[in-house]
This record gives sequence, structure tokens and C-alpha cells, in this order.
Amino acid sequence: MPHIERRAQLVWEGNLARGEGTVAGDSGAFRELGFSLPTRVGQPQGKTSPEELLAAAHGGCITMSLAGELTRAGTPPGRLDVSCLIEMDEVEGQGHQIVASHVEAVVAADGVDDPGLQSALAAADEGCPFSQLLRRAGAAVHVSARLA
Repeated sequence: MPHIERRAQLVWEGNLARGEGTVAGDSGAFRELGFSLPTRVGQPQGKTSPEELLAAAHGGCITMSLAGELTRAGTPPGRLDVSCLIEMDEVEGQGHQIVASHVEAVVAADGVDDPGLQSALAAADEGCPFSQLLRRAGAAVHVSARLA
């Protein structure tokens, strides 16, 4: 895989408690997604958070990795429905930390059986840079998949 660099631009105005920010990707794929402390720790109210963006990144990486592994096995997916839940919690002596990521996939792929799916999932998880990053940071990474 080639060297990859991606950039996002962020703006924050105000203090932590009452301030608000926006995040935009240089690609133009998303622009001015709002975020704030109240919507980060409370109800999202249509705004995003660093944790939600991490969930999208980890889920997207596993999805692409799983599609690649299934294709390599000769059973390319017709559809992958994937969700990712990021958990942040208070860790004694360390403050708030990302403690876990839970990825669940529902897979529609002709010719794959459950053992084949689980093998592809394990390889996809092993090959996912976000899974590895989270594990090295001490977070638990849980991945599961089932056939549609």
C-alpha cells in the first residue's frame, strides 16, 4: 500500500463549555460538521464528535479490509452492513480514554460459509490499521460478523 496522507481542518470558537467548532475534510467529502462539548457528552443534536468520527474511520477501514479478504478468498461481497461503536470512559489516573471499539458486520456474499467468513474477518481485523492503532493504545477491539 502506498504512503497515504489525509488532512482535516478544524475551527473552534469560544471556551470549552460554551464554544463550538467545525471540522471539514480537505477532500471536500464533508464540510463544516459541527461539534461541541455539550453535544459530545450529551445528545448529538445533529453534530458530530471525535468519537463518532473515529467510529466511522474504524468501521470504514474494517469494511474495506473485509471486502478485500472476501474477494481474495473468491467470495466477493455483494453487500456489507457494518456498524462501529466507540466507547470512551474514565480510566483511573488517566482521565477519559478510548477504551473499546465494537465492530459488527452483516455480510451478503455468495459462496461463503460461516467458517470462511470468520477467517476473512480475522484477517481483515489483523490487516486494519485502525484496529492495530486502537490495540496499541490499549483499547479493546471487538469484531464480529454474521451472514445475512
